[in-house]
Amino acid sequence: MTVNLTLAILAGLLFATGIYLLLERSLTRVLLGLMLLTNGANVLLLATGGGAGLAPLVTRGTSAAAYSDPLPQALILTSIVISFAVTAFLLALVYRTWQLGRADVVADDLEDRRVAAQPSWDAEDDADVPDDPSEFPSPEAAAAADQAVLSAPDPRSHALQRKEAERE
Repeated sequence: MTVNLTLAILAGLLFATGIYLLLERSLTRVLLGLMLLTNGANVLLLATGGGAGLAPLVTRGTSAAAYSDPLPQALILTSIVISFAVTAFLLALVYRTWQLGRADVVADDLEDRRVAAQPSWDAEDDADVPDDPSEFPSPEAAAAADQAVLSAPDPRSHALQRKEAERE
């Protein structure tokens, strides 16, 4: 099996352009970049499928190398469906963003800029960590809670007593 060099270069160009567009702040460019990435994946799957061959229907006297592999074609169809759904979702996001803000560019968040400008902020170093990080109570606290539940009156017994009093 030989890989077509033209398809491999085309897939590489589609991947490179798609990744470049994904790194932009414009939602339309992100959408186009995602579409190029999925098309690059489809071309790469097509290239790995090998050359044209016979339909994958087994007949006597035909060697296995003469058949074409149907798996890459099935994977490409699945990829097309998934990319269509993601594209439709992103189109809805782009439309809603344009409708609300009349802008296609995702704005910088002022809080993100303030945190990024801090000299050495680290989430793990600056967080308050409790002495006991366990989410489970201590055995003494669990025993006390169990005892409180056992010593409390059963609410069902009150309802039964009321029903018996009403009958009498």
